[in-house]
Amino acid sequence: MGSVRQLSGRGTLFLDFRYCGQRCREYTALPDTPANRKRLEKVLAKIEAEIAAGTFDYASTFPTSRNAPGAQPVVSQVGVAPRPVTTVAAAAAEVAAPSTPTFRDFVSTWLAEHQVEWRRSHIKVLNSTLNGHLLPAFGDKPVGTITKSDVFSFRAKLAEKPGRTGEKLSAKRINNILAVMRQVMADAADRHGFVSPLATVKPLKVRKSDVQPFTLEEVDRILKTVRMDWRDYLQVRFLTGMRTGEVNGLKWKYVDFVHRLILIRETFVLGEDEYTKTDSSQRDIQMSQPVYEALKRQWEVSGKLSEYVFCNREGKPIDNKNFSDRVWYPLLRHLGLAQRRPYQMRHTAATLWLASGEAPEWVARQLGHSSTQMLFTVYSRFVPNMTRQDGSAIDRLLATRFATTNVAASEPAAPAAPKP
Repeated sequence: MGSVRQLSGRGTLFLDFRYCGQRCREYTALPDTPANRKRLEKVLAKIEAEIAAGTFDYASTFPTSRNAPGAQPVVSQVGVAPRPVTTVAAAAAEVAAPSTPTFRDFVSTWLAEHQVEWRRSHIKVLNSTLNGHLLPAFGDKPVGTITKSDVFSFRAKLAEKPGRTGEKLSAKRINNILAVMRQVMADAADRHGFVSPLATVKPLKVRKSDVQPFTLEEVDRILKTVRMDWRDYLQVRFLTGMRTGEVNGLKWKYVDFVHRLILIRETFVLGEDEYTKTDSSQRDIQMSQPVYEALKRQWEVSGKLSEYVFCNREGKPIDNKNFSDRVWYPLLRHLGLAQRRPYQMRHTAATLWLASGEAPEWVARQLGHSSTQMLFTVYSRFVPNMTRQDGSAIDRLLATRFATTNVAASEPAAPAAPKP
């Protein structure tokens, strides 16, 4: 019976089996790992089954081997170091490929098995990525033959493709595409006993982008200038920190005027109501007085028209692209303000809360964060500029204390009282 063994001194694996009464050894460049051993054991089992059935074709199984019929067996050469058959990537193509499905077939199975776990919006994004990028590039290749070199070549081509804005795809978008492929290949590797070519491929470095919140003065200018039918919508966004999908999907049944709470229970994504982004996003936002008044005015407009708080004339949720193109960006240009995504209204709420001295734990809950880490990472640099809690308080304290001490030390001593 054959076995998978380690080549002493190199730490790589080789197959040791008997064929036609002779001992055969086929060397690979695969390192000795549990995954590689499992992979080669499956290959060995297939080889021995074919030998027993009389269907084993040595030359087609090991096309570069010197042990193939008509070639001089390398195993008979005493003292000659064995020649690895191939590299790790090519070994996958030579011995694992025959038993693996095509990328397209495996993706079809993978989607069918896992889509019950995902939201509808996530499935739409997956299908867009698969059909737009991954299937055209890898659809007809057996998953076991896809190499790290193939992945790098694919990534380089992605970097040359135009993005939505006409520029090339960003590093973040490329990472998102490869993240889908990473999931697919990790599952395929686990099922079919090979090493995923993306196992050691690191994501591209994404440049950190700073948030650009509006100042309170800019918020005031915007609210005084925007059309009346959009004023309450913007006021609620600026002062609650709701995500775009949360405010566009907000329904009247989640507005509690009695307790002055906005209950975040759903979000509107890709034309459908969905569960919130995360469990921590399920939260109750406290209404400030301006938010309470804005929602009261909005009730008079849409309370009987639609189940959605903010809606179009047909009672349907606001389309964010339509709002951005026809209202938001023209408004910023008119006011001479830097172009910023509507999402910056959420960042504005966070910085205003922090600047006013609200507890970070409370702010994190209002935003739907599971901890305060995001606040200190993203928003901390804005707080000193707005509240002057930046070390000036301790400077004033120390200046006062040391000034008093120095003055006392520098004053001339009082004359001694005359002796009686």
